[in-house]
Amino acid sequence: MPVIACLGWGSLVWDPRSLPLQTRWLEDGPFVRVEFAHQSDNGRITLVLDKSASPVRSLWAVMDCSELKDARESLRAREGIPTKNEPNDIGSWTEGGRESDLVLGLRDWAKARELDHVIWTALPAKFDCKNQTPKKAEVVKYLSGLTGTKRDAAERYVRNAPRQVDTNYRRCIESALHWSANGK
Repeated sequence: MPVIACLGWGSLVWDPRSLPLQTRWLEDGPFVRVEFAHQSDNGRITLVLDKSASPVRSLWAVMDCSELKDARESLRAREGIPTKNEPNDIGSWTEGGRESDLVLGLRDWAKARELDHVIWTALPAKFDCKNQTPKKAEVVKYLSGLTGTKRDAAERYVRNAPRQVDTNYRRCIESALHWSANGK
C-alpha cells in the first residue's frame, strides 16, 4: 500500500479537522519557503508557499489514505478550496516525479522516510485581492487595523503557527503586535 504524507506549516497542524491522518504531526519535515502572505476571506493572514521566503522546517504526518487522489481531495476539502482550483492549489509529489522549487530536497527527504507521495496546500500569496506578496509593513499595518472577531482569528492564527515556522514576517508581527507563539 502506498504511503502518503501531508506537509503542514499552519492551521492544518493545530486544527486538522476531518483530515484523515494516521500519525501525529512530526517536526522533521522538508524545508519549505513559506511566509505570512495570504489574506484570507475571514481576515487572517495565513502562511503560504512563497518563492521569496527564507526556508523553514515544515511538519508532516502520514495520511490515512491509500490513493493519492483521495488524499488530495481530503486536503482540498479541509482547506475549503473549490474543486475547480484543486489542480493548482493542492501540490503533490510522487516518487520519481519533478520536485518543487518551494519544497526543498523533497525527493531525498521522502526517500529517507519511505514515502510514495507527498501532498501540501499550494495557495498563492494574495493581498488586497491581488495575487501578490505583501510587504512586511503592509501585513503589520493590516493586522494592527483589525478589530473584533477578525482580529481574534488573525491573532490566534499567528500565535498557533508552529514555533519552528519562524519566518521574517512572523518576527515583525510578534515584535509590533506582541502576538508571540503559543507552545512549541
